Amino acid sequence: TCQVFKKIINSQAKSITSAAIIIGALSLVSRFLGIFRDRVLASQFGAGDILDAYYAAFRLPDLVYNLLILGAISAGVIPVFTALLEKKFGNKKEAWYLINSLLNIAFVAIIIVCAILFLLAPYLMPLITPGFSDEKMIIVINLSRIMFLSPIFLGISAILSSILQSYKRFFVYSLAPVFYNVGIIIGALYLVNYFGVYGLAWGVVLGSLMHLIIQLPATFFTGYRYKLVFGINDKNVRKVGKLMIPRTLTLVINQVNFLITTVFASTLMVGSLAIYNLANNLQSFPLGIFGVAFAVAALPVLSSLAAGKKMADFVSTISATFRQILFFTVPVSILLYVLRAQIVRVILGSGQFSWVDTRLTAAVLAIFALSLFAQGALPLIVRGFYALHNTKTPFFIGIFDLLINLGSLFFFAWVFSFDNWFSFFVVAILKVPDLWHATDLRILSMPFAISVSATVNLFILIWALRRAIGRLDGRKILDSSIRIIFASLGAGLFAYSFLQLMDIFVITETFLGIFLQGLVAGIVGLIGYWFLGYLLNMEEMTIFISSIHKKLFRNITVIEDTSQEGTGV
Repeated sequence: TCQVFKKIINSQAKSITSAAIIIGALSLVSRFLGIFRDRVLASQFGAGDILDAYYAAFRLPDLVYNLLILGAISAGVIPVFTALLEKKFGNKKEAWYLINSLLNIAFVAIIIVCAILFLLAPYLMPLITPGFSDEKMIIVINLSRIMFLSPIFLGISAILSSILQSYKRFFVYSLAPVFYNVGIIIGALYLVNYFGVYGLAWGVVLGSLMHLIIQLPATFFTGYRYKLVFGINDKNVRKVGKLMIPRTLTLVINQVNFLITTVFASTLMVGSLAIYNLANNLQSFPLGIFGVAFAVAALPVLSSLAAGKKMADFVSTISATFRQILFFTVPVSILLYVLRAQIVRVILGSGQFSWVDTRLTAAVLAIFALSLFAQGALPLIVRGFYALHNTKTPFFIGIFDLLINLGSLFFFAWVFSFDNWFSFFVVAILKVPDLWHATDLRILSMPFAISVSATVNLFILIWALRRAIGRLDGRKILDSSIRIIFASLGAGLFAYSFLQLMDIFVITETFLGIFLQGLVAGIVGLIGYWFLGYLLNMEEMTIFISSIHKKLFRNITVIEDTSQEGTGV
């Protein structure tokens, strides 16, 4: 059993698609736990003051993690560390010195920043949530202060993740978010009984600690050993820092977007921020499984190809991975729109989460679905620049994207603030005309702004990457896109038809009835997509099926071989 466990956690992915399958499968588990987490939160607290405070409290701790850690990992550590692992570019001693230096520098920096923000929280949080009452503000401040412990654990864990990704050992790396969600669920189910609402924050801290612990054994198996070094003047540390600065500034832009959204939502009706975050979490489900999974799997490969100056293979890898992402995200966006009400009601519709909350969350989710393809492809294109050691271009384009997002947010907020043909069209197409005058429709301006800015951002980045590397296999991407769109629309029609048909046979006022209605319609839609994809001879479908077949039988062989070793055969 120990040998099986060791072989599984040390197994290396042989291709981007097989790596994405591992990441996507465990991301699926993590997302299901995330959905269960949101269901627990929605059931216990509803879309009200408590959840508004809980989600608002995440802003500053997330800011620390995203700026000090996430920027370095995605932009600098993996490309530089991967190059050092290649014999002709460096050696393992330099690579481990880089990792230990970054780990120690990040640890000290995060503690200092978190300590300062802990003290300044009473002054900063009112700027983020100016619409909150004094009582609600106290809860937000105390929740955020507890959550400042989580970036410390997540920071160390992120450095370990970079090692595992560089070695293409994605199993344990992908398992860490599962344990993170388990910790949050423990907080929501049990710790609130002892600490009240602050048990939610302690659950986040517990989850971040579990995120770190689960990665330790696999990291040590790579040969890593901790040393107390800082290496501030080391050339590789400086190179990571140089790459990190534009990436960090790009993340500052993203965080400004989040903060502005939070500020805007705090001025709307109670529960607006909770509804927006719940819908965003639902759309993040397929993004994590497909978009992020393929991008994470591709970065070590792209970094290695860029380091070896193999640009033809680099272009081919970008093209194939981009098409694979579209293969998954486009049909999912169509099905997400068709089944939005069933998805929201089944996942969140219990306890204090009302029918009005359900309708609004479903409407926000439907608008998010418009840009699912763009949000799914963005991580890959951005990582293409990082593999080329270029973090400046995404930064400058990100500034323009911020302006697009802000302009869109205020434009749509103005549009939805009074009766007009656009508002009527939106509520009609989303099938929520009864909510037109019953609620503040300005909440819909937030997902509209995200959709517009994400789509514009993607096409500008694609144009810039094409200029940087000469070509992007555009004809093949266009050909695949047409096939994927056609098959996806057909899948949506199949799903919608069976949705209406199931409405005759099931009682949709019950949980079981609406679950069966959505499940059958969704399965029929997926079958329809597979059938149309087969007729259209979609290359991406063949690659996916082949990768699953190889991965499945390779794992079976590993288990059988290990069993034979254990019996002395």
